[in-house]
Amino acid sequence: MAALLLLFLFLFASSALSQDSLIGVNIGTEVTNMPSPTQVVALLKSQNINRVRLYDADRSMLLAFAHTGVQVIISVPNDQLLGISQSNATAANWVTRNVAAYYPATNITTIAVGSEVLTSLPNAASVLVSALKYIQAALITANLDRQIKVSTPHSSTIILDSFPPSQAFFNKTWDPVIVPLLKFLQSTGSPLLLNVYPYFDYVQSNGVIPLDYALFQPLQANKEAVDANTLLHYTNVFDAIVDAAYFAMSYLNFTNIPIVVTESGWPSKGGPSEHDATVENANTYNSNLIQHVINKTGTPKHPGTAVTTYIYELYNEDTRPGPISEKNWGLFYTNGTPVYTLRLAGAGAILANDTTNQTFCIAKEKVDKKMLQAALDWACGPGKVDCSALMQGESCYEPDDVVAHSTYAFNAYYQKMGKASGSCDFKGVATVTTTDPSRGTCVFPGSAKSNQTLGNNTTALAPSANSTTSGCIPKYYHPHASFGDLTLLSLLLIVALVFL
Repeated sequence: MAALLLLFLFLFASSALSQDSLIGVNIGTEVTNMPSPTQVVALLKSQNINRVRLYDADRSMLLAFAHTGVQVIISVPNDQLLGISQSNATAANWVTRNVAAYYPATNITTIAVGSEVLTSLPNAASVLVSALKYIQAALITANLDRQIKVSTPHSSTIILDSFPPSQAFFNKTWDPVIVPLLKFLQSTGSPLLLNVYPYFDYVQSNGVIPLDYALFQPLQANKEAVDANTLLHYTNVFDAIVDAAYFAMSYLNFTNIPIVVTESGWPSKGGPSEHDATVENANTYNSNLIQHVINKTGTPKHPGTAVTTYIYELYNEDTRPGPISEKNWGLFYTNGTPVYTLRLAGAGAILANDTTNQTFCIAKEKVDKKMLQAALDWACGPGKVDCSALMQGESCYEPDDVVAHSTYAFNAYYQKMGKASGSCDFKGVATVTTTDPSRGTCVFPGSAKSNQTLGNNTTALAPSANSTTSGCIPKYYHPHASFGDLTLLSLLLIVALVFL
């Protein structure tokens, strides 16, 4: 018993976000009704996010981050690049106004000089390294060069032939810039900043890249991509791109420069031709990416060496130009409500983006109906959910289909288990949502519309000690459905409650 209790405490207490978390977020500014800096900081604190990247050096934002401990990347916007690259005095003035004025109260760790300059502003490529050197010189003068690194974010498209990763190389057109840039990063101990978007690689591959490979979904061994030169196995696009960058640097004889991913994410909504920009895919990608990073999985080339990664982005940018997907990369709406609730098993409070605690478990769309039926039978049978509301003539009978009935049963189990991690999965046919699925007189457990929410009440739905039946409809009992992982979690919760 004591061992089980210790295991429970380890899983749920020791996983809290520490000060050296490897996950951060980007904060864009093309937003209607942008929350105030204090509201932004409050949201970040509620999510235990302690890394953030700003696309400028906004005074009010930097003041709001003072004394919070949040590690901040500030940026020199592209339109200021030319001036800084031509004048040591201009760079020194920029550092005085935007860095020295706030540090160390505001924990500025990195200055990102420009953004994707080689691909988005190629005419400025020739002055990029000069700008980096002038900013570095200004930091040395201010005695801040050991505390703050200087680099510049790149699009991963500067890497050609990214698979197999061992054959990747930087676009040779940029060698006059890349080589001195890498020399600068190596000499200053600064990272290569890289923006990695498997979404675009997947979309542009025209079906060559499988969706599961882009989303970090588990693959059968024979479906993994193998680098024939190194025999390294790749299970996702993200790792392949990061390793391609490592190999591209080694091709130029730079082998000790770390990589920080400054942007990565997946859009939750798209236009008619953007079929894979969906809430489900965005949730799957970001949840799996965060789990991948916090587990310090590393990449096949550098296993166990985690890649610090910044999710793109905190808020949806509704005024951003371009296709609909460009406006929908955020984890949150500007009112602080989550676009979706991340699925982070064992990740503690890391970006558990349910700010209202109003989450529900629903059946996924377009999944095998037989699997849904088996999961429904389990929930209403061995899962000991009270499914009486689904009986003919009762409030939640209509519509009489397996999706609607599964959603009710899945959610009842999820609420009964106190929304515990892993209690909304049912072998992959269920997902968490912040939208209340109640309809008419059919009020779901956990709904604010209910006079009595089930919350953490683990006895409300369970049969009595003297009961010989589950209290569920025989129609839904499925004796062969096995959900052992959920049962184990139930036991852990019960043991914890007994001993605490």
